[in-house]
Amino acid sequence: MSDADAVLAVTDTHALIWAATGKLKRLGKQARRMFEQADRGECAIYIPAIALVELSEACHRGVVTLDKPFEEWARTALASGAYLEAPLTGDAVYAAQRLYAIPERGDRLIAATAVALDLPLITRDEAIAKSARLECIWS
Repeated sequence: MSDADAVLAVTDTHALIWAATGKLKRLGKQARRMFEQADRGECAIYIPAIALVELSEACHRGVVTLDKPFEEWARTALASGAYLEAPLTGDAVYAAQRLYAIPERGDRLIAATAVALDLPLITRDEAIAKSARLECIWS
């Protein structure tokens, strides 16, 4: 499976947290299917750098508990091929400049990452997807 064929979406932080903690039933049907396909090696999902930061902070505060320490979990997930790191690039920063309708910086940068990669966003927050003019994968 090549990256061009495998990468289907960018994940928002809440979807990543629910998938990482095994709470797949909290995901919408399409979002759950996307994470299940990634786990089977049928596709890959980009994790924006800011989503990794938010997950790390949630783990540090004790709000989220993973089955491994955060860094080990993240390195394992990214090494699996099911998940790809989406660094914060200049293109994402430039896209974020057009997305101030999304008030929260993390959400804005996640949406901007999807815009820069020209991929749909796995999120239940349709307002974010709509503001960024992105396809929303959820229900």
